[in-house]
Amino acid sequence: MALLSALLVFLGGQSLAQTAPSAAQVPPAQGEAGVSAIAARIDRRGATTRLIFELTGPTKASAFAATGPRIVVDLPEVGFLIDPGVGAAAPAPPPRSRGATAETEASLIRSFRFGRFAPGHSRIVIDLTRPAKAARVESVLRPEGVRLEIDLVADTPTAFAAAVAQRLKALSALPEASALPERSSGGGEPGAVPLVVIDPGHGGVDIGASSRRGQMEKAIVFDFARALKAKIEARGKQRVALTREEDVFVPLNDRVRFARERGASLFLSIHADTLGEASVRGATVYTVAARASDAESARIAEKENLADQAAGLEENAKAEEVDDILFDLTRRETRALGREFAQTLLARWRVAGSLNKNPSRSASFVVLKAHDVPSALLELGYLSSEEDLANLTSPAWRDRAAEGVAEAIDAYFQAHASPSRASSK
Repeated sequence: MALLSALLVFLGGQSLAQTAPSAAQVPPAQGEAGVSAIAARIDRRGATTRLIFELTGPTKASAFAATGPRIVVDLPEVGFLIDPGVGAAAPAPPPRSRGATAETEASLIRSFRFGRFAPGHSRIVIDLTRPAKAARVESVLRPEGVRLEIDLVADTPTAFAAAVAQRLKALSALPEASALPERSSGGGEPGAVPLVVIDPGHGGVDIGASSRRGQMEKAIVFDFARALKAKIEARGKQRVALTREEDVFVPLNDRVRFARERGASLFLSIHADTLGEASVRGATVYTVAARASDAESARIAEKENLADQAAGLEENAKAEEVDDILFDLTRRETRALGREFAQTLLARWRVAGSLNKNPSRSASFVVLKAHDVPSALLELGYLSSEEDLANLTSPAWRDRAAEGVAEAIDAYFQAHASPSRASSK
């Protein structure tokens, strides 16, 4: 049993389901319930870079190396009562001691983030300046209180790569759901009330974009998704499900699987990006395409597709394409329906809110790749724009904009009176 518990801790973190992850995928909760982190800081002790979290009680944690390079720390659920921005900026280098080199004195931490990863499970992800290993991860009682101390020391690239490879080898032995699970008939039967899946982007340890004043994309899009859900349900013409009902991380492929397994008739992912140019503003609607419509769309898709890695998950090998004419025909029809919905949404949004100067775009977004669920991604606006930010944080604007999206969804289904499609199985 002790050996099994140790293996489970080593394998922790690779959840393939939003709810009830298996015991082999998430480390067992340890320590006292209700522990919170109230402060975080970086300390330097010679060649050791120490990341310190001030806690209200003891907990246990384990660490592993991940591509990036990153160090990921898994622990039982902890309430992080800390400004997420505290880990965003690289720490200033300390004064160099005599005889030390610039490399040995430089911090090993580029940035770090933290949050809920799955029910009962929190995660700290540390972006490294160069390969390193966690020499010690321990909850200790100091005179000033309980602290979680994560000691990092430099490692060779070869040793770091070997640690990542060892973990991936262990993970590969875990059972994994099919890349193309059988589609449920629940939302595709003739006469059934169609199901709309709304996907609030990011969540938990993955905060997404953030404004200069600290407003987080994950919170803004979640508030919008809940408002939209209420608008749709009030109309009574469609059912609604959210890919996440709280501030928790959901892997990208799990979001797609969530929609497919429930037989969704429409999938809408909600996001809000940020740019270096504060003058750029307005909403954009994306559909999926193998080749991006423009360089900016390619950049955004690349960034969004790295969400799993940012949360400490390794990129899964791409599923082999299905060489089947029926699959290909279904995918073509589904993407055509996704583009049709996108145009309907843009038409309604012109009344409800402002649009980007190039509002209709496409790129290879992972969350839009269900071959039998029409999908679109709505960028509500830019957190880097003061005008957009004022709207995105306004309950009155959110209510009007959500109403416009609900109207677009109604119009789309009215144009397709029967929710059944050729893709129904």
